[in-house]
Amino acid sequence: MNCPTLCKNCNDTAPATSGLCSEASLGYVHRMITAPAPALGLCLFLDVDGTLIELAATPFDTRVGEELKRLLSVVSERLGGAVALVSGRSIAYLDAMFAPLALPSAGLHGVERRSASGAVHGASFIDSQLASTRAALKALAQTHPGVLLEDKGRTLAIHYRLAPHLASDIHEAITGLVADLGPQYHVQPGSMMLEIKPRGFNKGNSVKEFMHEPPFSGRLPVYLGDDITDLDGFRAAEDFGGISIAVGDRVQARCHLSGPAAVHAWLQGIADLVDAHHE
Repeated sequence: MNCPTLCKNCNDTAPATSGLCSEASLGYVHRMITAPAPALGLCLFLDVDGTLIELAATPFDTRVGEELKRLLSVVSERLGGAVALVSGRSIAYLDAMFAPLALPSAGLHGVERRSASGAVHGASFIDSQLASTRAALKALAQTHPGVLLEDKGRTLAIHYRLAPHLASDIHEAITGLVADLGPQYHVQPGSMMLEIKPRGFNKGNSVKEFMHEPPFSGRLPVYLGDDITDLDGFRAAEDFGGISIAVGDRVQARCHLSGPAAVHAWLQGIADLVDAHHE
């Protein structure tokens, strides 16, 4: 089986029969190339943490510089508005981070989405079914120094970047809690975090929905992401004949950029393009 996107940690997260670690799949890693040349016919789907900005020690320490905001604004203009943020953050949080920009966005790993027209799908709210789980995770964070709860309303994320030695304990606790919630919820793994979210949503589905709407439809999709939460986005972009770009070394995709600084440089290449119709 040829794997379109191979997670470096697939031995830990994929069944042995999945083919992710087959010889053919491993050969895929060695065929990775640098990012494609900038072009005006692209549409972009951009993860945020670890892709557009460096990962911070906690999810509450992230900041978006004015230079990056200006760059995204210009890139969006060059591509006719076909630039979307695709993140585990809520749309409201993304708007606050990137203000005054209000780009098309998919938040909470696809649980909510705002199209380029401004239409909002799956609006955020406090999920009352998570009340007991929320209380349990709050207690877990309070009794384990370095463990942080990020309450996003419809999803709950536990971060342990500051306490990596507790990974096994966190995994065990989250597994038990999500089992009590029933089949409508599942665990979304990420970079030093685990998130409980409604089943049936992922970043790839959001990409597919965007691709059926203007200004994304008819363009070549490019998805940039840095961790396992982006794998569905990679696949979706490739399903539309597009390109996946892994940022950093946590996951693999068809193309590769070394980190957020390299992403900014690539985006600058798009910003520097001149639309012949507007010269």
